[in-house]
Amino acid sequence: MKLRDKTILITGGSAGIGLEAAKQFLEAGAKVIITGRNQVKLEEAKKRFPSLITIKSDAGNQEDAVLLLKQVKTLGGIDILYNNAGVLSPASNFGVTGDAHYENALNEMNINYLGVIHLNNLFMEMLQSRAESAIINTTSILSYVPLNTEATYSASKVALRFYTEALRAHLQILNSRVKVFELLPPLVATEMTADMDGKKITPENVIKALIAGLRKDRYTIRVGDTKLVYILSRISPRLMSGLMNPKKLNALLK
Repeated sequence: MKLRDKTILITGGSAGIGLEAAKQFLEAGAKVIITGRNQVKLEEAKKRFPSLITIKSDAGNQEDAVLLLKQVKTLGGIDILYNNAGVLSPASNFGVTGDAHYENALNEMNINYLGVIHLNNLFMEMLQSRAESAIINTTSILSYVPLNTEATYSASKVALRFYTEALRAHLQILNSRVKVFELLPPLVATEMTADMDGKKITPENVIKALIAGLRKDRYTIRVGDTKLVYILSRISPRLMSGLMNPKKLNALLK
């Protein structure tokens, strides 16, 4: 897939993986629109990359999504929708049971999964009208092996992975020109994971792998340790679960 002269919309693009993606897509010759909930962060991103178009929008809010579509239409539309926005609620804040856990689970599922479906549905007609277009969904290494302390986040990414595979197959049956890519990063060094221990990959390397995969039309893009976890989880799910959830990590659940 060619990126030069494409228009790309990145949700959750004001920081972390999303902002790095904006940077590298601009360098590849694309026009980039980013969204985010924090106006200050959007303004900071604009200062760093003046050619960015920024729109304040909550990926989990249906009214915001409809308004976003209208705004993007006035800008001439997009060729690529990159569903990058996501939330993770630290288990240490609420455990894995109780009312607080349920409320956080609702938020994770709404933004990480249902919000993606809603945006894809809204933008599908626009994407179908383009000569070459794509949807990119960011799932996770945890869609293969869940982290016990992040049960609902893991579940939201499993749901998104299955949906992504089904959406791709459905569009291929219809001979659609919309390509569906899945990015599966391991633990990434971002603000969202600052309190998490473990080996982390940089957003820069994640996006380098994403762009390389897009250019080669590699629809499933496993980055870093995700490749090994994918293989081992198929060979020995129990072993892989134990490696992902050591005793000191499971102690947080008590």
